[in-house]
Amino acid sequence: MRDGEESPFEGRRYGTALPKGLPSAVDLRVYASMLQSDRIRLVHLITGLEIGGAERMLVKLVTHMDRARFDNLVVSMAPFGPLAGELRDSGIPVASLGIERNQVLPRGLFRLVGLLRGAAILQTWLYHSDLLGTLAGTIAGTPTVLWNLRCSDMDMSAYRLRSRIVLALLVRLSRFQELVLANSRAAKEAHERLGYRPHEWRIVPNGFDLSRFRPDREARAAVRRELGVAESEILIGLPARFDPMKDHGTFFRAAGRLARDGARIRFVAFGKDVARGNAALDELVRSNGVAQSTLLLGVRDDVPRLLNALDICTLCSAFGEGFPNVLGEAMATEIPCVGTSVGDVPEILGATGKVVPPRNPEALAAAWRGFIDAGAEARAAAGAAARKRVIEKFSLEDVVRQYEELFAEIARRRAPRDGSARTDRRR
Repeated sequence: MRDGEESPFEGRRYGTALPKGLPSAVDLRVYASMLQSDRIRLVHLITGLEIGGAERMLVKLVTHMDRARFDNLVVSMAPFGPLAGELRDSGIPVASLGIERNQVLPRGLFRLVGLLRGAAILQTWLYHSDLLGTLAGTIAGTPTVLWNLRCSDMDMSAYRLRSRIVLALLVRLSRFQELVLANSRAAKEAHERLGYRPHEWRIVPNGFDLSRFRPDREARAAVRRELGVAESEILIGLPARFDPMKDHGTFFRAAGRLARDGARIRFVAFGKDVARGNAALDELVRSNGVAQSTLLLGVRDDVPRLLNALDICTLCSAFGEGFPNVLGEAMATEIPCVGTSVGDVPEILGATGKVVPPRNPEALAAAWRGFIDAGAEARAAAGAAARKRVIEKFSLEDVVRQYEELFAEIARRRAPRDGSARTDRRR
């Protein structure tokens, strides 16, 4: 669009308009100043800002980056979710493309193109963002579009046809990507098997805020009082949204097996759609005989408190995980973990937790039983070792540093030398 033409944003002149989608709570002067800053400007595109692993990692990253060196704008394809407020409260500008569920991708394309003005890097999170970001970045002439892969072996038959088409297109487009980022070795290898062929791969793990996720005896006691769980009872938790990947079926089938032992054991699950009234979930709980010993809490904004109340934390995903955040958060809280052998789970847990095959309730129940029979002292020792492992390998401070070094390296590579436009090389 030439200077002086009407823009698709607010009907103003393109040289001065601020794009739609920036909520009134955001100080628009922050966004405007970014356009004239000498700092490295990044735009992060994500499908939505609901509570989820990728969404949480994005929020942690941009709120902890060095603001003297980097400017960040977060763009949600969907209307604003709850994490938008957290970003705004931290002084990070947020925009929405307003794309509702089941609408076609191009709806917000030109709005995104306008938001990319002056950006050195567009980082995209999750498949639909990778596709829309690639299209918008090409139109806008954004020097680098960086895909950030967050999953591994996805069973796409469990998802919509549209998602399968998007992934097939990304496989073909990957050969034009100079660099693709993944949060785990498993994510990289799974996408290579799909046919991803970028020029270069980088792996940066998830990082965890050790001041937010930490052992807290007072929180443990308070939450257990609120939930009606006695200190003498073992509380086993599953923090996960209700999704085929998370495999709540295996969790509750294992719970049923353990409950038949007659021990004082309670179960708690929380996350999106994990609440009474979810017919499929209610049937899983009822049919496995654990309705009286199970708490379903839905979406919670006090996850650090809830984790402290647990005796054992569980990840029982059947497929698709890369680097599951829930394990790092529970480990940082000194809660011993049992996880299925998906993604990088064995490498994350190391010797601090127990790893079982996916879709195997007998093995999951046996792993829980192992921690229970070992006693409170042994569980405390496993939890302490788990936090030590997070401190050494997955601290948020170190992970943010890795991202910052990568962004600075990309910006140096793309710094204009002769004024020539960017050209992509075919492998």
